Amino acid sequence: MGRKDASTVKLPVDQYRKQIGKQDYKKTKPILRATKLKAEAKKTAIGIKEVGLVLAAILALLLAFYAFFYLRLSTDVDPDLKPDED
Repeated sequence: MGRKDASTVKLPVDQYRKQIGKQDYKKTKPILRATKLKAEAKKTAIGIKEVGLVLAAILALLLAFYAFFYLRLSTDVDPDLKPDED
């Protein structure tokens, strides 16, 4: 039927394709590395959105403290009382 060594013999076209594939991989390897580094830097960098959220949280916290102390320390002045009366 078929020879055992027939499956192990590679066609010249397959060898050529394999060689071209290796050459393309060698060409694109630095490009892939640069793309990977760029994506890594983008992932770890602090963005404007995060900075804005942190500033908004700090501002809200300060506003809450201010409102709390303003309401606690403000004295109610009764207009019917004279300044020398308690």
